[in-house]
Amino acid sequence: MADQDPHHILPLPAFDKPVKLLIAVAPFYRDIADNLIAGARATLDEAGAAHDLVEVPGALELPSAISLAHRMSNFDGYVALGCVIRGETSHYETVCNDSSRGLMLLGLQGALIGNGILTVETHEQAMRRADPEDMNKGGGAAAAALHLIALGRKWGGATKGVGFRPSENLQIAEGTDRA
Repeated sequence: MADQDPHHILPLPAFDKPVKLLIAVAPFYRDIADNLIAGARATLDEAGAAHDLVEVPGALELPSAISLAHRMSNFDGYVALGCVIRGETSHYETVCNDSSRGLMLLGLQGALIGNGILTVETHEQAMRRADPEDMNKGGGAAAAALHLIALGRKWGGATKGVGFRPSENLQIAEGTDRA
């Protein structure tokens, strides 16, 4: 059982400059979403991080919302929250796989995202995982985003680039006279 599996939780990182995150939530199951939000907010507050909240219709819209915010805003990181409960059709697999894949692709492109989309068999499983006093997966997703932001700040600065990188004072076609 997961209760008996020992696991290590990293302490929250400290920041010397302000941190601002976007919590993007799919409140399809409002009671579960509210618990996930409460856990995420408590963790962000503990770390001294500012945060905004946006709601989208479902888990499949979370990657799109975060992609928009990443391109058009100045958030340091993102927390994706939602819940997918297995039903009678294969739609469960589509939503689980595609929302997760979308967030992973955004992460590989540089968006710093904590994934708190629960994928469960029952409503009871989701409530336990979302409960800030129990498994607190919302808080865990917020902590993951904070750790990625800390890494980004640690490794920030000049980028190495990929492939050929010309010297800084390279001049191209200056002073050429074409008749």
